[in-house]
Amino acid sequence: MNIRQSFGLLAAVLLLIATLGVVNAVSIYQYSLLSETQRADCAIVAGAGIADSQPSPVFKERLNHAFALYRQGYAPIIILTGGTSAGSSLSDAAIARTYLLTKGVSENAILLEEKSRVTRENFRYARQIMAAHHLRTALLVSDPLHMKRAMLIARDEGIDARPSPTPTTRYRSFEARLSFLIRETFYYSGYQLLRLKQRLISTV
Repeated sequence: MNIRQSFGLLAAVLLLIATLGVVNAVSIYQYSLLSETQRADCAIVAGAGIADSQPSPVFKERLNHAFALYRQGYAPIIILTGGTSAGSSLSDAAIARTYLLTKGVSENAILLEEKSRVTRENFRYARQIMAAHHLRTALLVSDPLHMKRAMLIARDEGIDARPSPTPTTRYRSFEARLSFLIRETFYYSGYQLLRLKQRLISTV
């Protein structure tokens, strides 16, 4: 293969990657507008870290929405996800639990998943908690632009889930939302490639 052919191949690959990115970005944005909030056995709140021993502002938005679902009767049980952040003696889920208790959620209505570090682990371990408590259906609670990837992962983990994105978000400015969309596009595309790789391996 000569230099011209090499550059041609490289250009074709880059064009394919760019096209995939644009297609995924559009689909992520369109999915962010979708809500299928309905009665479910539980709500699973995707973790979003802590700040000064309190749920981060992004996490609080998700917790506030989960509280609304609980109060309105959509989800009698809330599963909080998130392992222990650096410098904290409590898991993110435990800190989130305290936040919801102060809002009036019953202790018996909160279940904790305290091992996860990333979104995939959030739902993998949450699924185990659902099985242990005989919970069959779930509403996924996260930011709108995170929802498409969260739903794909949750369903891959065997969760019968519906999206219930937060009605408000901390990513309010155009720059913040664009940055979040670009990041989600990267992670979503990466997860698609991981799924493809796993499928190819399983067929060998």
